[in-house]
Amino acid sequence: MGKTLVAYFSASGVTAGLSKKLAEAIGADLFEIKPEQPYSKADLNWQDKQSRSSIEMDDRNSRPAIAEKIENMAQYSTVFVGFPIWWYREPSIIDTFMEAYNFDGITVVPFATSGSSGMGDSSKNLQELAKGAKVAEGKRFGSTASADELKTWAQEWI
Repeated sequence: MGKTLVAYFSASGVTAGLSKKLAEAIGADLFEIKPEQPYSKADLNWQDKQSRSSIEMDDRNSRPAIAEKIENMAQYSTVFVGFPIWWYREPSIIDTFMEAYNFDGITVVPFATSGSSGMGDSSKNLQELAKGAKVAEGKRFGSTASADELKTWAQEWI
């Protein structure tokens, strides 16, 4: 039985907080998916069609570069992947992350933060990007999810 990892991308800090709470609750390693070029407030303005996030999300082939890599993904049997919902799916940097590793034999469990939007096609998208992985149906959490709620939910896969 391998180890468990919580890997996350957070733009505003909400997903970071939830990811840290989850990792602590289940005794998992924690990895922040950081963009090589950090997002500015203007980059994240979803109401501006010319903002960096809007342009990335409009191009399904966009793959923003990631600043750091995980050295040994094979040590993990379960990887929880956290992200905010952007345009009803995972941000493009999550696609970069999923394509950067060999997930053969690894269970990938997506989770997201959002004020109201559901997971959309995120779980299906991650399965297509991580050939050989078993991708679970993801779950959206509000920012106030408790450690107990997260642990109870995560127990199914660890």
